[in-house]
Amino acid sequence: MAKKVQVFKCSECGYQSPTWSGRCPSCQEWGSLVEMISPSGPVKPGLKAKPSFIPDIALPRRFASGIGEFDRVLGGGFVPGTVTLLGGEPGVGKSTLLLQACAAMAAGGQRVLYVSGEESLSQVAIRAKRIGNGNGGDLGIISATSIDESLDSVEGSSIAVFDSIQSFTVEEEGGFPGTPTQVRAVAQKIIERSKATAVPSVIIGHITKQGSIAGPKLLEHMVDVVLMFAGDRSSPYRLLRSYKNRFGSTDELGVFEMSDKGLVPVQDPSRLFWSTAGEPVSGVAMGVIMEGSRPFVAEIQALVAPTPFPYPKRTARGIDAGRLQLMLAVLDRRCGISTGSLDVFVNVAGGMSVKDPHADLALCMSVASAALDAPLPHDCCFIGEVGLAGEVRPAVRTPLRAREAARLGFKRIMISRYESDEMPPGVSLVRVGNLKEALRVMG
Repeated sequence: MAKKVQVFKCSECGYQSPTWSGRCPSCQEWGSLVEMISPSGPVKPGLKAKPSFIPDIALPRRFASGIGEFDRVLGGGFVPGTVTLLGGEPGVGKSTLLLQACAAMAAGGQRVLYVSGEESLSQVAIRAKRIGNGNGGDLGIISATSIDESLDSVEGSSIAVFDSIQSFTVEEEGGFPGTPTQVRAVAQKIIERSKATAVPSVIIGHITKQGSIAGPKLLEHMVDVVLMFAGDRSSPYRLLRSYKNRFGSTDELGVFEMSDKGLVPVQDPSRLFWSTAGEPVSGVAMGVIMEGSRPFVAEIQALVAPTPFPYPKRTARGIDAGRLQLMLAVLDRRCGISTGSLDVFVNVAGGMSVKDPHADLALCMSVASAALDAPLPHDCCFIGEVGLAGEVRPAVRTPLRAREAARLGFKRIMISRYESDEMPPGVSLVRVGNLKEALRVMG
């Protein structure tokens, strides 16, 4: 019989030590070493693992979640045997989204299992009826906190949802639910069962005050897909993004609107992020950005004001602050528009976050318009990256961006002079080589 050996394992990085210490020597985390008992002794001889070859492996087929925006972010639906982690602020709609998806899949003939460690059966049923999914078809609900009891019901299901990982426990691990050790152990159990049964699982995870998923960082490495559901509580709109996806793109964006009947997919999200009402005002420029394969028209607003202080403010919402500083320097050195004695405020309308560098031209035009107090034409939008020399560089997938702008009624599109000629008909293209030329063309 193998002898049991006492070891201490770090709950954050997995480092093992024969003795306890207050601080992990590997990751420097305090109080993370947890006592574990592991068997020691000769390994019993067994069968050798036999390799399989890619041409001989049958590829699994995805199946849809029943919600188009959800499937877009997943890369086309769920892959059998995968584990997806969904995080987000409390009350943003994580459970609502998955409950709607479960009901849609059950109505489509799939056998779905929803395991709640936070709510009773009646509470889940009340929520399902409130969002109009009272008759969920073959949707089974379990209220339990023991992950072993819950996993016994997974086999035979098409998909399983666990809400949330911080509420489940593994009895042999000890400790309270939500501790790093318990979170890692619960995740390992779910992953092993999903791989063994080819049943995809979705895990809901809480987040910390810093916005990261609560628990050990190892959790995000263990799962196949990491999704974040975000939105301002004062706004009905919610954004679903993928931060890790082993089977699809991480650039896709899903847009939802929260209503009294649950989450409604937004089919035309471009109209959420810009407005057509009112007279043109200075400091407003329209840019076309890409989120994965989807183009958006984003309204970038800028405001400048004199400051009595020696250090002017640079405030950016929805735009990287470093990118704003860069574009202000280009405007100063290449175009003679100085903001050294002005406070500069930049905002992306609708609460959107823009990371696409090809929104540079729209950003520069909005700041220049605000500094010169000269409104830009309301029927013109801007596509292009701006370099440190002030040159306007070609964008990626410009024809697709131009078609989106034309669909929304824009008559003129300012692009780089070096763009290709494959543009949609009916749109007047304004080609410029540098930022100074762009300002001169716009008057």
